[in-house]
Amino acid sequence: MNRFKEDILAGIPAVLPEPKPYSTEVNHAPKRKEILSAEEKVLAIKNALRYFPEEHHATLAAEFAQELKDYGRIYMYRFRPDYEMYARPIDEYPAQSRQAAAIMAMIQNNLDYRVAQHPHELITYGGNGAVFQNWAQYRLVMQYLATMTDEQTLVMYSGHPLGLFPSHKDAPRVIVTNGMVIPNYSKPDHWEKFNALGVSQYGQMTAGSYMYIGPQGIVHGTTITVMNAARKQLKARGIAATEDNMKGMLFVTAGLGGMSGAQPKAGVISGVVSVCAEVNPHAAHKRHSQGWVDEIHEDLDELIPRIRKAVADKEVVSIAYQGNVVDLWERLADEDIQVDLGSDQTSLHNPWAGGYYPVGYSYEESNRMMAEEPEKFKECVRESLRRHAAAVNRLADKGMYFFDYGNAFLLEASRAGADVLKEDGRFRYPSYVQDIMGPLFFDYGFGPFRWVCMSEKPEDLAKSDALAAKVLREIMVEAPEEIQGQMMDNIRWIEEAGRNNLVVGSQARILYADCEGRTKIALAFNEAIRKGEITAPIVLGRDHHDVSGTDSPFRETSNIYDGSQFCADMAVHNVIGDGFRGATWVSIHNGGGVGWGEVMNGGFGMVIDGSEDSDRHIREMLLWDVNNGIARRSWARNEGAMHAIRREMERTPGLKVTLPNIADEDMIRKLF
Repeated sequence: MNRFKEDILAGIPAVLPEPKPYSTEVNHAPKRKEILSAEEKVLAIKNALRYFPEEHHATLAAEFAQELKDYGRIYMYRFRPDYEMYARPIDEYPAQSRQAAAIMAMIQNNLDYRVAQHPHELITYGGNGAVFQNWAQYRLVMQYLATMTDEQTLVMYSGHPLGLFPSHKDAPRVIVTNGMVIPNYSKPDHWEKFNALGVSQYGQMTAGSYMYIGPQGIVHGTTITVMNAARKQLKARGIAATEDNMKGMLFVTAGLGGMSGAQPKAGVISGVVSVCAEVNPHAAHKRHSQGWVDEIHEDLDELIPRIRKAVADKEVVSIAYQGNVVDLWERLADEDIQVDLGSDQTSLHNPWAGGYYPVGYSYEESNRMMAEEPEKFKECVRESLRRHAAAVNRLADKGMYFFDYGNAFLLEASRAGADVLKEDGRFRYPSYVQDIMGPLFFDYGFGPFRWVCMSEKPEDLAKSDALAAKVLREIMVEAPEEIQGQMMDNIRWIEEAGRNNLVVGSQARILYADCEGRTKIALAFNEAIRKGEITAPIVLGRDHHDVSGTDSPFRETSNIYDGSQFCADMAVHNVIGDGFRGATWVSIHNGGGVGWGEVMNGGFGMVIDGSEDSDRHIREMLLWDVNNGIARRSWARNEGAMHAIRREMERTPGLKVTLPNIADEDMIRKLF
């Protein structure tokens, strides 16, 4: 047995590993603010020591106390494995369950240095989106997965493995919860405290549910958004919404770190000029070295003429500005440059702990202030947001189409007193879900379907791409007119996916598809595995940012207007329903995307292996996973969803959904 397998099977080692020096070669999470009382610090260390026998407590207690002082968290760096972290082919994992082996690969992909934002702090993306709270949890989970059978289920409480429990082969192998705190204890400072105590974590959307596939996932959603935003802008100007007319349009945004650097790649695929600001030099240069952004500029005097030239020449180019986005917005407004499309993808769901950096302060000074002067830092962020919004407003008044990308920019700007509200109290700019993703995609059941080839062979991924494209072209022949555009965009995406070099980490793909598309594509994959045309199992999944998985009033459910956008029944039911219909693992999270206390996220993973059981799970689970959300959106009186659910009821025997009757609003208004 090789060292890698031995290390996994050992779990938490009986003999203490040597302490590990703090690496300067990776991007680290900022120091978290000091929030625990003296008594609570004692409790945090007691909690951490639960993973270790008493003979190690004196050594580790002092070490963990120092970590808590230095970083604001206990990460247990000493226990970080020596082996390289990446998704290996499924057969390289020690395992009694192939399903469990697939989950091990997915976990390691989330922590791959090429993928993770802060790999040594076990944070995948979004500033605080964690896979685990500490390295002891990682080791114990990997050991459990290596030794469990298909008649056991691993239960996960915010990164902590509660244990293996007897179940059966059709039950989920893993059930994950993250941040499931009592609603009255769901403010950002509650997260800071509970996380410092080691009892809860922020799983983001796909970090703590082992379904993150690197920047590609966000690229596809951003590409669709940018393309449709550009079409919307051209139509408003009376110009034909063609690809040629999109060239030379200017798209300005921010955030290359926490949200994966998707915007530059999406801008290139969409054929526009994109400029993305990033204050963290490490993040900016990482995306440049990975080929996700074409150019980096640090000087606005150099950048502004470069932008003018790119627009005039109709270049398809992605440009990064290494600096504060507020400085960029203000300069663009002062220079009277026409910005066609504007947004923001900084991690403003996490405004006080590294998701957003205030203008006028260096990256280093901001990190110091964040930890040592948190109240001053908050006020600086609020002032920055007010300036940020003012500059955006100036450009919007000159014709820019600005949309909130669901990162809580408008929400936090409004809380800071920025001028982002209309007289009726609603935001002056739409969420991208309200204008684009909701009515065009989610209401019709289209969302971010994902798969990962467990062989880790590029040729298996290429085969899956070809199968997906073939299925979509067959479906499109009889697809109704309302979804023809969505189908064409996604056929183009999947046929171009390989040459756009989207893979970072595991051999994975994302494709926006509806229920019919997801089901038929998955069945085609399963048949190919059965025939040996694809050489190993495939993991199916999705982003939580989808039709059914997420209740989020400022993003995924922002185009629901019956008052239920603040209700979380859909996400909870999604996970429960997936769990008994064949999901290999399910997850439910507080937070993710727009912030702790602001959203409920539900997700799944499913391993398909060419078996008849996999065929059955595909048919049963994917139908529910999509149509749960369509039915809810239909009940909210969303026209596209009403159309889609009627079509699904015609297609699926046994499906009977409660449909709304539409009242005459004018008649009702006369009563008041």
